[in-house]
Amino acid sequence: MTDADNPTDTRADNSRYPSLPLPEPQAWKALIALCTGFFMILLDQTIVAVATPEFQDHLDADYNSVIWVTSVYLLTFAVPLLVTGRLGDRFGPKNVYCVGMVIFTLSSLWCGLSGSIEMLIAARAVQGLGAALLTPQTMAVINRIFARDRRGAALGVWGATASLSTLSGPILGGLITEYVGWEWIFFVNVPIGVISVLAVTRWVPQLQTTTRPIDPLSIILSVAAVFFLVFALQQGEKEDWTWWIWVMVAAAVVLFGWFVRQQVVAEDRGRDPLMPLSLFKVRNFSLGNIGITAMGFTVASIPLPFTMYYQQVHGLDPLGAGLMMIPQAGTSLILSPIVGRMSDRLSARRLGAFGFAAVFVGIIGMTVVMSSGTSYWWTVIPLIVLGVGNSFVWAPNSASTMRDLELHQMGTGSGVYNQTRQLGSVLGAATVGALIQWRIVATDPGSAFGQAILAPAVVILLGVVTSLLSRDSDLSTPARP
Repeated sequence: MTDADNPTDTRADNSRYPSLPLPEPQAWKALIALCTGFFMILLDQTIVAVATPEFQDHLDADYNSVIWVTSVYLLTFAVPLLVTGRLGDRFGPKNVYCVGMVIFTLSSLWCGLSGSIEMLIAARAVQGLGAALLTPQTMAVINRIFARDRRGAALGVWGATASLSTLSGPILGGLITEYVGWEWIFFVNVPIGVISVLAVTRWVPQLQTTTRPIDPLSIILSVAAVFFLVFALQQGEKEDWTWWIWVMVAAAVVLFGWFVRQQVVAEDRGRDPLMPLSLFKVRNFSLGNIGITAMGFTVASIPLPFTMYYQQVHGLDPLGAGLMMIPQAGTSLILSPIVGRMSDRLSARRLGAFGFAAVFVGIIGMTVVMSSGTSYWWTVIPLIVLGVGNSFVWAPNSASTMRDLELHQMGTGSGVYNQTRQLGSVLGAATVGALIQWRIVATDPGSAFGQAILAPAVVILLGVVTSLLSRDSDLSTPARP
């Protein structure tokens, strides 16, 4: 038997680590500490959108530079996620989380103090790196400290955090920018970051780590492949999809193929592969990653046409457009913890399939209203349906995806899960942005925005299919260490 076959041979002495799962009260404290930081880093993906004109005016920046304030954060966030998930396995998720949060907090302060657009872009790049360090650790810890038959409830809170942070970004961004100033969308992170580090230090336990070195070539190949793909998707429309964009996409495909091959070579040489291919032998893990990619595609792509519709078609200001998202955000916030508890008792795959289907129905409803020229108040109904769909996707899909992994695979699995979600987000934003520009010259703005969101409507159907193809886990069987 090799080291790869026997994980316990490659792990540190576990005598100083707590017995898992943790007692319920202790586990919930740890969850609250982790979700505080998780909320912040996802919020910062969308909160800056409504402040873009302010950056442009106060920092004397051109449009392309301002766009990079958001793009560079998504780039440095998405690129290293596979690596940072693995770092949690190697050095402990608690330690890596705290390092990431310190980097994120200090770079948030740097963002708010920036006196030029170049400095702000640099600070946002570092901020994205901090987010990449801490994000995979949240799911990895949750799946190890909660019993298998209680993870759904915990992931319901995690899912509510993810959904609420993404949807509330435009609302909070509008309020803070209008009444306080754009700098404070970054300054507010500082005290919250300090609180999060203190809470994680106190409530999150040190967990068992691996001892084998991570294969260095796998790291290089992973970072290069994801960088080429994400950069090409972000810049494709701006560069009119010129030849060198397609060269980058092709290079990403080739590097990824080399990366997959290298995972086998690394195990043969006694190193830890960055992404053990054995993960994908777990049916639900493979299917769940397809589902979360579709969800990332959708969640990241629809806020832009929604807010543009409210502002350009109906004349709402940024704050008013942000406030229109309250029905979706509020519905998701209320239902997500409830759905999480349901996924511990009922079929997670059926709950997930219902959620993906509800998102599809909500998007089609938005398309109908946006294209019809009727009052924008009619969008409240499909927005509520979207909120229902969101709440039925995050926890059930996450629980179904991760439940059948062994405990020592949680860090790696979480890194892969978050990586695919982020790649879906970048692809979705690029696709819908391109569709808006294509349709806006051919039809009226309302119809253009409504037609652009048909792409995520089609993609989200993948989630329905993958959920139905997955299997319900036997919660009576504990996960192996």
